[in-house]
Amino acid sequence: MSLIDLSGNLLYVAFICYLIGTFAFAGSIKEKNDTAASRADKYGKFAIVLTIIGFVAQLGYFITRWIYTGHAPVSNMFEFTTAFGMFIVLSFIIIYFMYKVSVLGVVALPIALLIIGYAAMFPSEVSPLVPSLQSHWLTIHVITAAFGQSIFAISAVAGLAYLLKNVDMSKKSRESFWLETVMFCCVLVVGFIVATITFTAMDYKAEFEYVDTLDNVSTTTYNMPALFGMNEYKELTENKMTPLVELPALIDARKLTSVVWSVLFGTILYGLIRLIFRKKVATMLQPLVRRVNSTLLDEIAYRAILIAFPIFTLGALIFAMIWAQKAWGRFWGWDPKEVWALITWLFYAAFLHLRLSKGWEGKKTAWLTVIGFVIIIFNLVVVNLVIAGLHSYA
Repeated sequence: MSLIDLSGNLLYVAFICYLIGTFAFAGSIKEKNDTAASRADKYGKFAIVLTIIGFVAQLGYFITRWIYTGHAPVSNMFEFTTAFGMFIVLSFIIIYFMYKVSVLGVVALPIALLIIGYAAMFPSEVSPLVPSLQSHWLTIHVITAAFGQSIFAISAVAGLAYLLKNVDMSKKSRESFWLETVMFCCVLVVGFIVATITFTAMDYKAEFEYVDTLDNVSTTTYNMPALFGMNEYKELTENKMTPLVELPALIDARKLTSVVWSVLFGTILYGLIRLIFRKKVATMLQPLVRRVNSTLLDEIAYRAILIAFPIFTLGALIFAMIWAQKAWGRFWGWDPKEVWALITWLFYAAFLHLRLSKGWEGKKTAWLTVIGFVIIIFNLVVVNLVIAGLHSYA
């Protein structure tokens, strides 16, 4: 077995461990009677051991792929997103041993699973690095930024659990509407996976010639029916769907097509869930957080951001600027990815200001942690896939 095959198998083992661990953490949520509490403790120990085994397997994937490729596996969407999922699990393990709150695993592990599943939809083939990526500062920048974002994700996990416990989903309100909207967005990620699997099974491919941002004529392949055409496109494959709209070179029409198909599939999937269970998704999850301590969740959300903020500052801003200087000869260039990193940093800086000076806590803190994670996911999905820039190779 080659290193790359071993790497893929280890990632598969990690995925299975996280999946089983999710159900084990759900079973570890304590009830009132002593027998149930004793059983919950056993499930909790089994769940965290399984999670650690999964993390070690995924770390093995990361190391073996690094050895095989000769560079840190964070240079494309498959590698970075997989690493991001791994760091979320690592952050959860650290927070779990600090607070021993099982409900965090019920939320954190599914998020990691969705992110790894999302990563698996991108090409996993090993390819040579472009010149701008051939730097140790890239490795330092990406790993540090991803680790900081993963701890931000745990703050959102705690915030989401807080909202599930404290928002009354039986009443029509802005809070219940937005909480269900968050659940809907999670289902959209599943929609991306379903859409990709569907069109891959159909072996759908359509080639187009287009003019890129540098006025060069390039060729691209759509793996989903083309809803949007690339700048000044020309069809090269017969009997395939004709794009409905032609977009300027600034927007990656192929990737925007994937996003829109994902939204369509996710919306249909969400509708089926609501039709089958006759309940809102948030309502179905509320029994899992009924007995959790709200004050403790609020503390976890705040402490996680306190830990993540300096790490993210180093990785996404300082180390990123050092790498940008070496790669492109300037520290800052208002590239879409750079701008969104700054927006993320400013948001969490504002969060800390509001918490420390205005005393924001409880639901206000919880909503801010969730909004912060939405900003991170927007960066991962839309900024990476739709908006063209110097980071488009990712």
